[in-house]
Amino acid sequence: MPLDEDVVAAIYRDHGPALRRFVLSASRDPQFAEDVVQETVLRVWQQAPEITGSLRSYLFRTARNIMIDNYRKAQRRPAEATEREFADPAEAVERVDELLNRVLMEEALLRLSSEHRDVLVALHYRRFTVNEAAVQLNIPSGTVKSRAYYAVRALRTILDEMGVER
Repeated sequence: MPLDEDVVAAIYRDHGPALRRFVLSASRDPQFAEDVVQETVLRVWQQAPEITGSLRSYLFRTARNIMIDNYRKAQRRPAEATEREFADPAEAVERVDELLNRVLMEEALLRLSSEHRDVLVALHYRRFTVNEAAVQLNIPSGTVKSRAYYAVRALRTILDEMGVER
C-alpha cells in the first residue's frame, strides 16, 4: 500500500537536501543528483517498505543502489550514447560506499551518550592516545579505557539496529 502524499512530502523535505549532497559528492552533476533523489523518494512512495532501522540510512542505501544501477545501464550502451560518466567508475562506487559509511557512522555516534561519543571521537577520529584523551577530557585514563570499551559495544548495537551489515 503506497504511503500518504503528506508523508512522502515530509520525507522529501526532511531528507532531500542530505540525499542531494550525498549524490553530488559522488557525481558532481546537479541534474543527476536531483534525478536520483526523486527516484529514491519515488521508490519509497511506491513500495512503502517495512523499514526496521533508520529511515535515513534506508534512503541513502536506496540512492546508492540507484546510482549503481544507472552506472550499469550506462555501461550497456555504446560509448557515444552515455551522457553521464564518472571519471573512474570503480573509484566512484568506492567513494559512494565511503560516504554512506560516514553518514551512517555519524548518525550512530549521535545516538551514543555524550561521554561515550567524546571518548570514541578522541581515540578514533582525533587519534589521541589514552593518556592524551584523558588529559583532553579531564578524566582518568582508566575511565577512558572503560568508556571506550562500553562505547564500542553500544555502537555495535546501534549499528545493528540501523541495519548496517558488517
